[in-house]
Amino acid sequence: MRRRLTLTAVGLLAVVAAIMGVTSTLALRASLLQQVDNRLVAAAARAGTATRTPPPSTATAPVITDNDADNRPPWFNGPGQEVGTVNVVTSGQVRSGYIGTDGSYRPLTSDQLATLLTVPTDGRIVPITLGDLGSYRAVAGRTDDGAVITAIPTASADATVRGYVMVELIVAVVGLALTAAAANVLVRRGLRPLTSVAATATRVSELPLAKGEVSIDERVPDADPTTEVGQVGAAFNRMLGHVERALTARQESEQQVRRFVADASHELRTPLASIRGYTELVRRSDEPLPDGVGQALARVEAEAIRMTALVEDMLLLARLDAGRDLERETVDLAELAVDAVADAHAAGPDHVWQLDVVADDDGADDPTTIVTGDDHRLRQVLANLLTNARVHTPAGTHIEVGVRREGGAVVVRVDDDGPGIPAELRERLFERFTRGDASRNHAAGSTGLGLAIANAVVHAHGGTLACASRPGRTVFTVTLPAATPTA
Repeated sequence: MRRRLTLTAVGLLAVVAAIMGVTSTLALRASLLQQVDNRLVAAAARAGTATRTPPPSTATAPVITDNDADNRPPWFNGPGQEVGTVNVVTSGQVRSGYIGTDGSYRPLTSDQLATLLTVPTDGRIVPITLGDLGSYRAVAGRTDDGAVITAIPTASADATVRGYVMVELIVAVVGLALTAAAANVLVRRGLRPLTSVAATATRVSELPLAKGEVSIDERVPDADPTTEVGQVGAAFNRMLGHVERALTARQESEQQVRRFVADASHELRTPLASIRGYTELVRRSDEPLPDGVGQALARVEAEAIRMTALVEDMLLLARLDAGRDLERETVDLAELAVDAVADAHAAGPDHVWQLDVVADDDGADDPTTIVTGDDHRLRQVLANLLTNARVHTPAGTHIEVGVRREGGAVVVRVDDDGPGIPAELRERLFERFTRGDASRNHAAGSTGLGLAIANAVVHAHGGTLACASRPGRTVFTVTLPAATPTA
């Protein structure tokens, strides 16, 4: 914007300077030519007065003779003739010549004389070019037996115009350069608050605003409300304050929800345990139960177990959201993967399970698959991923679990050749209560929190959980920082 404004100002000034230059040059040239014409008229009058014509000749046309001293026009003998003046007198014979720079008579060449004889004798002033003599203004007047042609050079006027144009160009170039420098300084100074606004917006865009407690301390400095640009900065500061208050309100609301979920989950654990205990006690009673009561109690117990799992999952997410520290110990992900695949094979024997562990990596200083983290929660991550792969793929699906060391990280991949994840679910895959098939998930006892818990646990360990899916293949990738080797 700064460059565009500077170029616009310089361009407008250049257009104005060009118009003024052309106009003034044309006016100057017209004025100088008018002065030349005035001198030409005066010289022509003197030439006509000085010319004495003899009685009419019987010749039908003037005869051009050599331009010697005897053929000079009588006008040259008079005083006050300026250098370069040309005179031609046609009276029976043609007498012509011009005044040289030393004030002496000089003859004309035949080409120059022929050009002069083409000047109309109606008194109009016309421009002509006389070879080496240059540009002239000429006028011709009739006499009793011929004509008198007078011409004055325009070299002086042309030189003045050229000098004036040169001065104009120099002044214009210097003026445009100074204008460009001044405009750049003024525009830079005027737009400095906008630069501050842009810098502040850039810093704000780099702040983590998606979740957690947010504090926007950035503000546009020196936002002067008396200027238009300053008003933009002041409005931007007000907007940042409004956004900060809104984010603070959002954070307080989220904390209230987390506290409610945590408190509710904690309070529900006891009554749910009581329900399960009483149903189990009744079912183990020696007294026979009425028809249908046993089945009803079994359903109550199953739903209580399912609700207990849901409450435990919600309580875990609330604790992770609150940033509570996890247990920290050395965990070998290869061993966890072996146990997880064995459990998954037992739960889903109709799937084809494969384990691939690569502990050697030339790029790693310590080629192991050991990380520092919570053993129980990391087992839960692998169990959730394998359960998700088993539940959402048909029988016969190949599911491969790979564990390998890649540089300073340990990577676990769960790769299946199932139908893939629908596109509408991919963007909210790790959100809570996201289900792909509600009926199948309900039958399998799913709460819709498995992937959300896995993602939260991985992030709590400083890692990432990513998913890539297309028809015929889905890959979940867990990346965790490798344990730092001890000396």
